[in-house]
Amino acid sequence: MDTEKYLKAKEELLTAQEGGCQQFFIENNCLLELGYYFLFHKNIDDAVRYFEILEEFEPRARWGKFLAKLSVEKIEGYPTYFELRNFLEIDLDIMLKYYLGDYVENIVQYSDWMSNINPEVQKFIGRVFFKNGYDDWGYFYFKKARDTFFNDPELHYLFAEYFYSKNDLVNVELSLENCLTILPEYYPAIRMKTVISDKHI
Repeated sequence: MDTEKYLKAKEELLTAQEGGCQQFFIENNCLLELGYYFLFHKNIDDAVRYFEILEEFEPRARWGKFLAKLSVEKIEGYPTYFELRNFLEIDLDIMLKYYLGDYVENIVQYSDWMSNINPEVQKFIGRVFFKNGYDDWGYFYFKKARDTFFNDPELHYLFAEYFYSKNDLVNVELSLENCLTILPEYYPAIRMKTVISDKHI
């Protein structure tokens, strides 16, 4: 397989570019990538078919099958802690790039259920929304995360980023204080605090 062409095809897949990635994946037997191609192009049956070929020995395919079915509200099995940690945020972000809002909505409605498996799920979802410009939805899920997993320094830093984007410096300071109380050496919070202090000298 031509590595350069593979990386180009993979970049097209992950960034929702129009190109020849599907044909490349077919010609080079890239079954996992084909599963995701069909998932992102709303062909759930073919996505599941490709994921099932690999699921016994490829964790990403097992997750892909679960996600594909969840996208159309057909829950089958349970995701693992590490699947949620490693894949949920990445795949939701890609789905937003493909404008798959209906799939995203179907997935996030099960956030409480998934957070019983991995308590960071609400944070992952909130960050995807916030980083893609859906600030209010991001804030909504940050608050849900705080209700279930308060002692997460990264979560409070994300609150600080949200409030900073709204120019709400009082709540930025409170969020940074919460973050650094939990983990005094959390560098992004230390850096943000320094930047804010420098701007207001």
